[in-house]
Parts: sequence; C-alpha cells; structure tokens
Amino acid sequence: MQQQMIYYNPQDDLDEDFNINFKKIFNTLNHRKYLMFFVFLTVLAVFILLAFVGTKWYNLDATLYINKTNNSNISEVNPFVLDETGGGIIMGTDKAINNEIELMQSPLVIDKVIKENNLVYKKKWGIIPNKKEGEYLSTSAFIGKNKFIKFENKKNTNIIEINYRTKNPQKGYEILSSLIKNYMELHKELNVAKSKSDKQIIESEYNKAKAELNKKVNSAGGLPAQSLGGTGNLSALSAFSTAAQKAIGNLKGEYIAGEKSRVEINEEASKVANLSSKLQWAKLVEDMSDTSKVLILKEPQQLRDFEYSSPKLLLNIILGTILGIIAAFVSLIAAEIFDKKLCYMKIGDNFLSNINKNFDDLKLLLLANSEKNILMVMFDNLAPEVMHNLKSFKNLSFVKAEISQEFADRLRGAQELVLCSKIGVTDAKLYKQIRKMTENKNILTEILI
Repeated sequence: MQQQMIYYNPQDDLDEDFNINFKKIFNTLNHRKYLMFFVFLTVLAVFILLAFVGTKWYNLDATLYINKTNNSNISEVNPFVLDETGGGIIMGTDKAINNEIELMQSPLVIDKVIKENNLVYKKKWGIIPNKKEGEYLSTSAFIGKNKFIKFENKKNTNIIEINYRTKNPQKGYEILSSLIKNYMELHKELNVAKSKSDKQIIESEYNKAKAELNKKVNSAGGLPAQSLGGTGNLSALSAFSTAAQKAIGNLKGEYIAGEKSRVEINEEASKVANLSSKLQWAKLVEDMSDTSKVLILKEPQQLRDFEYSSPKLLLNIILGTILGIIAAFVSLIAAEIFDKKLCYMKIGDNFLSNINKNFDDLKLLLLANSEKNILMVMFDNLAPEVMHNLKSFKNLSFVKAEISQEFADRLRGAQELVLCSKIGVTDAKLYKQIRKMTENKNILTEILI
C-alpha cells in the first residue's frame, strides 16, 4: 500500500491569517460615515475652540552674561587675578556657570523674589483648603516643584538663559525682573565681601613685611663694601705686623656681616614691594567690587495679552485633526461592538450587499446548488419583486427567523442556508441566537437588504 505524502506550506496559513476582507471594511466605513464625520468635526471644533477660550500661557525669557574672572574686570593686566574656572577651558567654565545657577536658585535670591511678589500658598485647585494658605511659598515649592521656571547654560559659554512660563504676563515679568535684580545684588555682596577679605589679608601681610624690613634696617651692622677700598696700605703692613693682621681680620668680619644685612634687607624690601603692588590691586578691585559682573544681554519684556505662546491655533488644528481621526475610528469600533442592531462586524465575510444590483450573483449561487434543499432564513422581508423572482427556484424555501419549534424543524430538513437581514435594522441579539442555532449548517451567503 503506497503511503500518500502530505506537504505542509506555512505560507498557506499566513495567507489565511492575513486575509483581509476589504469589501467588508469599505461597507463598514460607509455605514458609519456620518457618525465618524460627526465625531471628527466635534473633536476638531473643540480644539479650535480651545485655541480661543482656553487658558493662555506666556513665555518670558532673559539672557545673562556672567563675568567669571575673579573680582576684576581688567584681568588681562592684573597679574594677581585668580582663575575661577578650575583650570579648564570647557569643563571649568561649565562648572563655574553651574555655580551661578545654584546661586540664582538659592533662598538668598528666591526668598526675596517670593516676598517682593507676594507669592503665597493658595487653595488647591481653588477649592480644597490648604493648611499653609496665606504663607509665603518656600524656595523648594517655587523652584523644586514649580516646573514653570528653567535655567539653562549655553554649553561652553558664560551665558545663562532664564525662561518663565506663566498665565499672567504682568506677574511673570515682575517675578523675572525681581529674580535678576536680587541675583545681581547678591553678586555685588559676594564681590564686596571677597574683595574686602582679600585686601585685609594682603594688607596684614604687607604691614608685617614692612615692620620686618624696618627692624632689619635698624639692626643692620658691619661695614659697607666701599670701606675696604682704603685698606690697601693696611694690607701691606699686615705682612710685617701682627696688629695690622688683626685689624684686617676685624675689617673682613665687619664686611661679611654688612653683606648679610644687605642681602636680608634686599629680600625684605623685595617682599614689601611685591605685597605693596598686590595691595594696590586689592584696593582697585575693592573699588570696583560694587559694580556688577552680570551683563543683561536680553531683558525680560512685558508681553501683551495676545502675545501668548500657547495654545496656538495652527498647532491645535493639527492636533484636532489627528485626534479627531483617532476618535472617529474609536467611535466606529465602539459602535460596531455595542450597537444593538446588526452591523458588519457581526456578520460573516461571505455576503451580498444591495441585492437589487447583485441579484444575478445570488441566482448563480442558487443554480450552482440546485440539487440541494436550500432554506432562506428571513430576518427582514425582501422587496416583492425580488421575492417573486426567488420563488421560481423549486429547491428554495423560506422561513422567518425566530426562536420556535417550527424554525427548528425547518432547519433540520435544510442542507444549505441563506440568511437575509438588514444592517442597522435586524436585532443583533436575535441574529446571534439564530447563528448559534445554525452553526452546524453551511451558510452559502448572507443577503443584506
């Protein structure tokens, strides 16, 4: 006995799984077109309306340049200025500017901004009581939890951009201006304190060095180098006289002591001169310390009511269009699922719509099965002329779709079935029940009136 080989082609399953009934999809869209169009227009209209009546948001910004070369604005010619960038051109600058951003966000600045602008806790959403109601906001509440203010450093520069988003343009302008003013005042205070401290240290060292110089000058001993110029005869006599030799020895000792004193005095004088130069610069820096090292490149502007940043009409139209399309398809699916009347999603893939135009297709199907007993299950009545034409088929009988013994008996005697229903009219629950009763029967097609 020869064994039959059966070859399995996975592509067959894929073709079956991905078989899309475009006719059914098109008919579903056509049936729900008014619903989808209404939902789409409603969503679009809501977004357009929000562009005019929704809450307006305003973006206020300012740009600051921070001079970070110690406390002198002329560091190019100041030999004693200290570089605060940490020795790095890129990383150091970012680090220094990050320090400035931290200063802007510190309570030393923000607390003053809060008090000047009377920023207090209010009722949540305007209705829920707040235990802190009426108290000034904390710095963390304004900066940490408030996402409406942002500080950004342009990479590898000394420029800081501040952006404040608010519903009240006038209030936002006052808050941003107050923040810049208090930050600049804090900067001046820090500069003054630092320059005074530097000056006191240098001045103290200068006074000590000067006192030490005076002390060495007053205590200087020995002979100057010129005094040895006239000792030639004495040196000649030292070869014959012991007294002359002793005198020459004493003179050399005095000369050496004088040279030591001179070296010490020169060292102290050089130190005093160096500190004196530094002290002069420290005094100059102190005189300049009450000037701000912050340059406002872009001041905050007072915006007018119509100069809001959001919502934007064009953006709302785009969003409304996209969301409107999504909402339209969601409404389509929801209507197909929850509709109590028959819809395309609940019928099979094999159906004939508009029977008046496609009656020839039905005739061909009936003729192809002329040897079988066909039962047409009527959920709704066909047009009289269609019924008249169908009665010419001797193997075709008709029965009303209902849950009854008569229907069950007629169903048992049928070999093939044809269902006749109407989308949007036939009861979906009854249709489901009849389909369950006929699940063991082959359905040639479904006629949609």
